[in-house]
Amino acid sequence: MKAFKQIYSLEEYIELEKSTNEKYEFFDGNVWCMSGASFPHNRIVQNLNVEVELQLREKGCQSFPSDMRVKVPAYSPYRYPDLTALCGKPIIENLNGLDLLVNPSLIIEVLSDSTEAFDRGDKFSYYKSIESFTEYLLIAQHRPHVSQFVKHGDGFWMNLEFNDLRDTVELKSVPCRLALSAIYRGVSFPSNESESETA
Repeated sequence: MKAFKQIYSLEEYIELEKSTNEKYEFFDGNVWCMSGASFPHNRIVQNLNVEVELQLREKGCQSFPSDMRVKVPAYSPYRYPDLTALCGKPIIENLNGLDLLVNPSLIIEVLSDSTEAFDRGDKFSYYKSIESFTEYLLIAQHRPHVSQFVKHGDGFWMNLEFNDLRDTVELKSVPCRLALSAIYRGVSFPSNESESETA
């Protein structure tokens, strides 16, 4: 992520978003450009989009790619997760001409070295302020590894870890099963980490 030195007001940030095809995130006057991800990151996100959309299409559920703005009450005004999904009707809120998704149940982030600590820590805490949010997947790009967090009724978040290309993640928030071999299709890894390339 590339940070800008200029301090923006919320109004200036929204105008920046409207005037460009780039994706930016905003917090406390600071603006970051979200474009320019690595090849493995883009390959994984594309695989996820295909797998989730195909499985949800006929089940009354929907998935949204990384261009979908998601309202995060504790980290306003919104974020750009790599993928979101929900069952039922999406709730869309308008912010000065921009559409924000209010009620995702599933949020997926593909990790990078520069964002992993934030995605696992503060960002996860901020996402918890979304009332409908019940499942979080964090996906490594340098090795096969998926962290699954599922919210239970008492507010406890159960954590499961998957690190074998033969593993399958059974999602709880939407009717979908994600095989790690499908998530990492076309992604190469260092030979000492895993197989050289998935099928």
